[in-house]
Amino acid sequence: MTHSNTQPSASTSSATAAKAAPRTATKDDIPAITKIWQETGLYRPYNPPEWDVTFALSSHDATLFVWEDNSDNIIGSVMAGFDGHRGWIYYVAVAPSLQKTGLGRALTEVGEGWLRDHGVWRMQLMVRSENSKTQDFYRNMGYRALDVTVMQKDIATPPAEREESA
Repeated sequence: MTHSNTQPSASTSSATAAKAAPRTATKDDIPAITKIWQETGLYRPYNPPEWDVTFALSSHDATLFVWEDNSDNIIGSVMAGFDGHRGWIYYVAVAPSLQKTGLGRALTEVGEGWLRDHGVWRMQLMVRSENSKTQDFYRNMGYRALDVTVMQKDIATPPAEREESA
């Protein structure tokens, strides 16, 4: 698996310094992932993180990486997946105290590398229209805005409403 050569810059405290590389998330990480997604404004109550984390980790076409500090606290995440046509990156999150250290760029590059390793040649991501800071972040990484409207339709029962299978 190819990972980014970009390393986040060192933090002022060795306890909060980022480890050398991310790791694949596990279901045990869901509480910490939920926390960082809440801290960074990615959390939406209608889309609980355990749904997306569980779905990504159970798929061969998706993954979720987390980056930890030296105390094993999750300080960043990136989810990547592909649909047979394009690759997608979701949930790039960096702990607020570590933003602007290069960790967001490094996580994005890890997601891009995972997609590239899976044969994806073009990828996309979504940024909420009101989030101009994040749009600028991605523009500085070479992304461009497309003239499209993303539309959504629920086509199955949400995970929380499904009956547990025996």
